Amino acid sequence: MKITILAVGKIKEKYFTEAIKEYSKRLSRYATLKIIEVDDEKTPDHAPPALEAQIRQREGERLLKALKDDAYLIALAIDGQSLDSPALAQTIEKLGVQGHAHLAFLIGGSLGLSQEVLRKADLRLSFSKLTFPHQLMRVILLEQIYRSFRIIKNEPYHK
Repeated sequence: MKITILAVGKIKEKYFTEAIKEYSKRLSRYATLKIIEVDDEKTPDHAPPALEAQIRQREGERLLKALKDDAYLIALAIDGQSLDSPALAQTIEKLGVQGHAHLAFLIGGSLGLSQEVLRKADLRLSFSKLTFPHQLMRVILLEQIYRSFRIIKNEPYHK
């Protein structure tokens, strides 16, 4: 299976970069991973809603431009479907059985994903009602994808 993480913004902190490298290495036993970063927009403090919408739209256009047509799109969104780890594993396995050989996970910038990106998504997935920094979300997502493959393969993993 091919997994693409398509994210707005670059990872700046070394500790996030190291964690991403570690989970990417672990995941390589189960899937081909590609991480694509698109530029984020600078968001001024106390930006009016109209400006925030423009920023989400510009970032969304960059995400959509980087997408491949063959990918099953999973948008990370706070209002998405909430799954536990076994259910996420079951979803990934089911998608593979259905012939979806390429899953693309979309992570928005600090303001989230544009409506256009959310409409294009095949699945909206929420990891929590809490808000996480998008850099940390990349680490959490990779860990959960890795955990999913361990569950699918019936291999032990820390609970």
